[in-house]
Amino acid sequence: MVHVISQRFFFDAAHTLKRTIKAEAEGSRRIHGHTYHCEVSLSGTPDPHTGMVSDLGELRTALQTIRGQLDHHYLDEVAGLGVPTLENLCSFIWRAVAPQFANLTTVLVWRDGMGDGCTLRR
Repeated sequence: MVHVISQRFFFDAAHTLKRTIKAEAEGSRRIHGHTYHCEVSLSGTPDPHTGMVSDLGELRTALQTIRGQLDHHYLDEVAGLGVPTLENLCSFIWRAVAPQFANLTTVLVWRDGMGDGCTLRR
């Protein structure tokens, strides 16, 4: 059987975004902020000795590092992120986690306040 384990974190950040939809374009161009939530999932068969797919403590440590790069930052200036979209946030987090966790399967980023989300899966 394959088990899926996950860890969540949140961060608050500001950004701008150039949009073409007139109803939302003006507000998006101004600096504004959101509370973002993220869930990272790993999958596999639990190790017979530890009983774990992966040590969630190690994943938590990796995610604390990523959170430190994003929380209370201006996302337009985060190196390696690109345009601060939900899609790019998913990719940024994936690239940061994948080298340490080969069993990475899903990165989900969402904003409860807006009802928006993006999922990146292997």
